[in-house]
Amino acid sequence: MRVIGLDIHRTFAQVAILEDGKPQDHGRFNMDREAVLGFATKVLRRDDDVVVEATGNTAAIVRLLLPYVHRVVIANPLQVRAIAWAKVKTDKIDAATLARLHAAGFLPEVWMPTEEVELQRRVIAERTQLVSQMTRLKNRIQSILHANLLPRETGRIYSANGRTRLKLN
Repeated sequence: MRVIGLDIHRTFAQVAILEDGKPQDHGRFNMDREAVLGFATKVLRRDDDVVVEATGNTAAIVRLLLPYVHRVVIANPLQVRAIAWAKVKTDKIDAATLARLHAAGFLPEVWMPTEEVELQRRVIAERTQLVSQMTRLKNRIQSILHANLLPRETGRIYSANGRTRLKLN
């Protein structure tokens, strides 16, 4: 089994392959969909473990790589102290360190939510934003009514009868 460490950045990922206890630099690939899939089809094997640090685009990378490998492990970047405290920090060393930590069983992992959980999170976030916008608009309407010396309405103003009453004023 090989362990592939990926040091992911905004525009590229640095690759280190740990095989038989020896890390080897495998270069870089761009951080776009085609390049990630190209890397997966050309380099990865079904029995590989891929290690990445949690970043903003980790979920997309995991979804793309998962069909090609045994497992994709997401490392908690706040707890990977070996990388953070290293005196010599390069992308190659960081990728190799991720692979070594996983191979040694010392890698602090992060849970990756399923697509269903991700969908639920997006729906809840959208609903929260809509409720916030409605509250802001209702408060603005109340502020306009107050500025024009119209009596404060409590809830009824947003019904059909309340809107009709406002038209009369």
